[in-house]
Amino acid sequence: MKVIAAIDQGTTSTRCIFVDRKGEIISVGQKEHKQIFPKPGWVEHDPIEIAQNTLEVIARARIQKQIQLNQIVACGITNQRETTVIWNKKTGKPYYNAIVWQDTRVAERADALEKEIGSEYFRKKTGLPITTYFSSLKIQWLLENVPGLRQDAEEGLALFGNMDTFTVWHLTGGKLHITDVTNASRTQLMNLETLDWDEEILQKLNIPKSILPEIRSSSEVYGDISAEPLAGVPLAGILGDQQAALVGQTCFEAGEAKNTYGTGCFMLLNTGTKIVHSKHGLLTTVAYKLGESEVQYALEGSVAVTGSLVQWVRDNLGIIKESRDIEALAASVEDNGGAYFVPAFSGLYAPYWESSARGIIAGLTRFVSKGHIARAVLEATAYQTLDVLQAMEKDAGLPLSTLKVDGGMVVNELLMQFQADMLEVPVIRPKMIETTALGAAYAAGLATGYWATLEDLKANWGEDKRWNPQMDAQKRLEHQKGWKKAIERARNWMD
Repeated sequence: MKVIAAIDQGTTSTRCIFVDRKGEIISVGQKEHKQIFPKPGWVEHDPIEIAQNTLEVIARARIQKQIQLNQIVACGITNQRETTVIWNKKTGKPYYNAIVWQDTRVAERADALEKEIGSEYFRKKTGLPITTYFSSLKIQWLLENVPGLRQDAEEGLALFGNMDTFTVWHLTGGKLHITDVTNASRTQLMNLETLDWDEEILQKLNIPKSILPEIRSSSEVYGDISAEPLAGVPLAGILGDQQAALVGQTCFEAGEAKNTYGTGCFMLLNTGTKIVHSKHGLLTTVAYKLGESEVQYALEGSVAVTGSLVQWVRDNLGIIKESRDIEALAASVEDNGGAYFVPAFSGLYAPYWESSARGIIAGLTRFVSKGHIARAVLEATAYQTLDVLQAMEKDAGLPLSTLKVDGGMVVNELLMQFQADMLEVPVIRPKMIETTALGAAYAAGLATGYWATLEDLKANWGEDKRWNPQMDAQKRLEHQKGWKKAIERARNWMD
């Protein structure tokens, strides 16, 4: 049996899956990596740990089902986007830890830059606002704060990449320094129209072009992997994680949308070959470019903290032992008891884009129990998704008829029902919820002829469960009003 490998380098763990022609998982290996918090608002990963974990999970997945090298047709990669690392091209060693997408150390720089050049300068070219989220200001911080790095960058010794680029470089023994259009579109350095690095922005931020990877399509044969667990296997697909989920959900038509519930929450709406500039706090981004076909664009709403809020309740408060326990605890009460949890740990993302916001629990009374807190934690994800959807409908001019969902949190049925109630549309979970890794596999399989057409991929998609709205209108409005009040109290917290 011939299979496709997909490496999913995520925010909390790295996985390797093998899938068959039906898009079903044959085998999986997974390993978490450390989350490093040197200061409040700083979030880092050890890139070398991740590189080692990547090799380990590939080996685990192969051993699990005794998959031979000659069975593996190709490999695709998907990754946490925006997370920024710069390494030495001779030694392969990073100059500093990877700065994670959630990190807010450049908040003051972002504010100063917005005052200096205005909020639309980057948005017009890249589709992205000035904020701590993207790679650009992280690169600038590294160049200005790591001793010797600026000089090495100017001399051509330093290489930048998000985690896709770093992973590819290590898997190919340093032969390929590349990224794809989806990941490049999240650096805030790529022009959406030309699909190339923007010279004016690089000059403005004083970032040498020599450190940047070559931009390629999301689905093509880039070269062969040399690392032992996949030695000789063609590397043939690269997609940022949320774009990979869009492909995995087979949202290939303009107007189709998906929402991924992971560490954060990310809703993408395919806008086809048209660049739609948001007027309501969303991001304009590249959806994918499959080989020589035209590039497809998307509107995206990014929420920083959803699944990671459950982890925070588990690890910092200790009111649950395992993440999955949150559903039973939340179901022990009828509603949130009037409590609302705004998880703005690193500010608010879409549609607010406010780095001065901070997390709060509002509406507390003596009546509120840990069950109500658990419920407020889950409901926060649904409310944040509602905020994004309302902005998306205004920008696209289209009401959403259904929402395809994926990611780890969609096994939580209480959350999915509440989500349908808040959105007033059916929420649909596919049979295959690991759509991020699946999208990377699809990209690699299309490039190598394992799947012939997009229709082959659509035929693999199947519905597992559907949640229809049940809540009456008055109760829904009361919930939404409470959330809006809580959001207002979380805003402008930091001076």
